[in-house]
Amino acid sequence: MGLVLCLLLFFITRTSALNTITPGQSIKDGETLVSAGGSFELGFFSPGNSKSRYLGIWYKKVSSGTVVWVANREASISDTSGVLSISDRGILAILNSINSAVWSSNTSRNAKESVAQLLESGNFVVKDRNDNDPENLLWQSFDYPCDTFLPGMKIGKDFVTGFDRYISSRRSTEDPASGQYSIRIDPRGLPQFVLKKGPEILFRAGSWNGVYFTGKPVLKANPVYSYEFVLNKNEVYYKYEMQNSSIFSRYLLNPSGLIKGSILNERKNDWEVFSTAQADQCSIYAFCGAYATCSTNKSPPCTCLEGFVRSSASSTDLNSVDWSDGCIRRTPLTCDDGDSFLKQTGLKIPDTSISWTDMSMNLKECENLCLKNCSCTAYANLDIREGGHGCLLWFGDLIDISDFTEGGQDIYIRLATSDLNHIQRKGKSKEKQKAGIIIISVIIATGMMIVSFLLYTRKKKLRKAGEQEKEELELPVFDFATIAKATNNFSSNNQLGQGGFGPVYKGTLIEGQEIAVKRLSKNSGQGLEEFKNEVTLIAKLQHRNLVKLFGCCIRRDERMLIYEYMPNKSLDYFIFDPTRSKFLDWHSRMHIVDGIARGLLYLHHDSRLRIIHRDVKASNILLDNSMNPKISDFGLARKFGSDQTEANTKRVVGTYGYMSPEYAFDGLFSMKSDVFSFGVLVLEIVAGKRNRGFSHPEHDHNLLGHAWRLWMEERPLELIDNALGNSYMVAEVLRCINVALLCVQRHPEDRPNMSMVLLMLSGQTILPQPKQPGFFIERNLPLAYSKSVKHEPFSAYGSTVTVLEPR
Repeated sequence: MGLVLCLLLFFITRTSALNTITPGQSIKDGETLVSAGGSFELGFFSPGNSKSRYLGIWYKKVSSGTVVWVANREASISDTSGVLSISDRGILAILNSINSAVWSSNTSRNAKESVAQLLESGNFVVKDRNDNDPENLLWQSFDYPCDTFLPGMKIGKDFVTGFDRYISSRRSTEDPASGQYSIRIDPRGLPQFVLKKGPEILFRAGSWNGVYFTGKPVLKANPVYSYEFVLNKNEVYYKYEMQNSSIFSRYLLNPSGLIKGSILNERKNDWEVFSTAQADQCSIYAFCGAYATCSTNKSPPCTCLEGFVRSSASSTDLNSVDWSDGCIRRTPLTCDDGDSFLKQTGLKIPDTSISWTDMSMNLKECENLCLKNCSCTAYANLDIREGGHGCLLWFGDLIDISDFTEGGQDIYIRLATSDLNHIQRKGKSKEKQKAGIIIISVIIATGMMIVSFLLYTRKKKLRKAGEQEKEELELPVFDFATIAKATNNFSSNNQLGQGGFGPVYKGTLIEGQEIAVKRLSKNSGQGLEEFKNEVTLIAKLQHRNLVKLFGCCIRRDERMLIYEYMPNKSLDYFIFDPTRSKFLDWHSRMHIVDGIARGLLYLHHDSRLRIIHRDVKASNILLDNSMNPKISDFGLARKFGSDQTEANTKRVVGTYGYMSPEYAFDGLFSMKSDVFSFGVLVLEIVAGKRNRGFSHPEHDHNLLGHAWRLWMEERPLELIDNALGNSYMVAEVLRCINVALLCVQRHPEDRPNMSMVLLMLSGQTILPQPKQPGFFIERNLPLAYSKSVKHEPFSAYGSTVTVLEPR
């Protein structure tokens, strides 16, 4: 019995020693501590090809061994003699071969029984063994961050002690010593989150407005992260947490000063970047100088605020890329009743380092206070929640302002009243001009049509149109004879398929390049419009998950598009066929879902143009040799402006079964319309069945409604395609279905954007419960919808009608 007890005590001691050390114990080079859940490991390491040794903490579960903290970053050890120990007072020390301390921690008080422990959060702490209050730690590594910002870590300043917590880059990948760059809270005025190179600000995420940093509206509340910003008389700090601690996330400040947010993709066991702070030139601090806004969708990107003009130093060249001198007032302020305020919306608000705040004031009181102070140049709400409250005043020049396509805040900028009146009159004049232009355009267009009809024959008009297209398309133009030869004179044996645009043929060029030729059908009423639209859009897009356009062919009334050939045809060829669907295991289907999501994210956010596809469906997802998905068919796609979030059309085109409710009912389309189609497509990929035409003996729902019913009855796994066998992971399937149902929620504002979709798909974070989807019952659509049709009542997933143009 005594032997068993001794062995048990030995085992407990060994187990506890895995993540803690106490006075009298040490960690030698080659030994490690591991956090209780096995997420983090502490020990000695050498960065890159360096032979120098450092004590650090890294992710134990990640194959790349990502280091998140280094203790002796300023003082390396030249050999493997390093030892980490802890004293009775709770002081950590790293000793070298001559027993000299190269690094040590500090503490302002003593512990009765000190212990150092590596926590599951990646925080290395020193505490009293019998005190588990996280506020009573003697020391913690989270107070001394290096180049990595982890969940639960604070960045900020203690106003009482002056202690400053900030992230600092490495000098290089092989030298973890503090580099030139730092991420910190600038406490001047209204505190701001900034990136600095030495004392110089390079990037400003801005001040906290109650919901997010004013320069990063993407930080709005979401199901993946939670954020905390604290500002009081004692301290200011910011931190973030994962809603589910089982998912790994980090922000890294690399040696070049680039901030990257990444999340661990557990399937690939590698990091995926989801956020880059310095994404464009508008993220450069004060890129456009004072009183100017920066927009990546304009060329040049800088524009003076209304009521301001280019400064004399830079006005000689209005297209100059150097806007560092910014803008000046058109009319000087009078500092009396002659001044007014102009409201500007959707902005990254200016630098708040010279500002004043009061949470108790309302916006009107804020305006009056600003008007009374000659140095006050603008005002805004301090907190944007619940309609806005609090007062934020600016003093001095307004610097580092950007236009946001989504998010942004309202700010009231001080102008001479005469300038404000001029701006308001100009706005009314523009409205009148627009009306006049429309009337004149209609008259001119009608006249031109009559003249064209009298002067030109149809043959001449077609020839002229063909020549103009060749000049405007900015694409390689193939000779008709070349394409005819490549396709064996458009032989029926070479035909791959038939779409709304026309037939598609396989071809082989003389040099051996395989191609797919999309030929405009002469009987297609919308083919010419689709042709022009597809060429002008896709010619400017480049992404691995978009089909590549090689060129076009135009001869008289012939119009053809030449694409890369996709040997595995389209997604519907596999997933809806009982035999071929077995070739797509769960891993392949997830790979396809991920690729489609990345392609849509590029179209919506990352491409030079903001593109709404409007026809995302299984037959428009092509598959290459490696079963990589490629989004195709941009005939119905539409380009959005930088400040445009939705559009309306009377000509609803697309495919029944994939259309969002707001588009099919009211002609409203947006990025969220594509998100709806994506959600439907994901459900089809999981189930191996079409949404349109789905039938079930127990109900009249379509696939979307069937999935919703199974979800509500807690039977979602019954949706899985039988062809998958046991190749799937239950957690991944549930996540896919959950994300898909979030995408097909009835109201577009409830649906996530594609950036959030990718985050949701990438890890095992807790997802919100979806709300009821739109179009989940195929029959019995609202009466108002059936009345909108000119002929007969119909299902949005069924008949072809005159109002809607299905594909």
